[in-house]
Amino acid sequence: MDLRLSGKTAVVTGGSRGIGRAIAAVLAEQGVRVVVGARRAPDPPVPGTTAVTADLGTEQGARDLAGAALAELGAVDVLVNNVGGGDGGDGQTSGFLGTSDALWHATFELNLFSAVRVTRHLLPSLLDQRGSIVTVSSNAARTPGAGPLPYAVAKAALTAFAKGLDAEYGPRGVRVNTVSPGPVRTDLWEHPEGYGAALARSLGIPLDDLLAGLPDASGMTTGRLVEPLEVAHLVAYLASPLAASVAGADLLIDGGATRTL
Repeated sequence: MDLRLSGKTAVVTGGSRGIGRAIAAVLAEQGVRVVVGARRAPDPPVPGTTAVTADLGTEQGARDLAGAALAELGAVDVLVNNVGGGDGGDGQTSGFLGTSDALWHATFELNLFSAVRVTRHLLPSLLDQRGSIVTVSSNAARTPGAGPLPYAVAKAALTAFAKGLDAEYGPRGVRVNTVSPGPVRTDLWEHPEGYGAALARSLGIPLDDLLAGLPDASGMTTGRLVEPLEVAHLVAYLASPLAASVAGADLLIDGGATRTL
């Protein structure tokens, strides 16, 4: 499908792997000039994109990415706030009393404040272009008891941030939406040092067994994990003119796991 994005420009944060990498690839295939920001450059590179290395958990990293993106692209039509964390195993399965202040701070810096800062730096260009912002949240924002509490709370704040941003800047031409995936086939679940592996250890079962049973345990009616490319296609649609009347929305893509209204 032609999403009428050819010739547009985009910045994708956290674009070196997983969902972000898939988003960058789909946008580039649609003819978008894409700058990917991440702590490490994509390996291998995403065809048709330019990589900028920056620690987006810091103000300086957000500033560096925005400056490099504007220098490369001239103007930004689409911002995808995808960068996020919580996929490390350390401290994630210890419950509330076992979660340190340092972990809470680090989780909010990466999952919420990275989006706040990058958006702040690029919003003037997005206003000039009457552009679009798509932020990748999580269905954990709606069901915070289902995963690491700092991650879920930070994602809930991220969803609220996007809705408030659309209320303020939608009337000025910038659409803001979020997508909220459920369990996606990424390192968060599959990496031997990720959250999935830590959870499997805490349950005393092999990681492969955890992953095999995860869709059913999560209530996913599709019976399988979400693929990164599926999230990427939804993000690209929301960024496109075809979704011109979709604004301030939070769209679930979780295989039917979330049943709240």
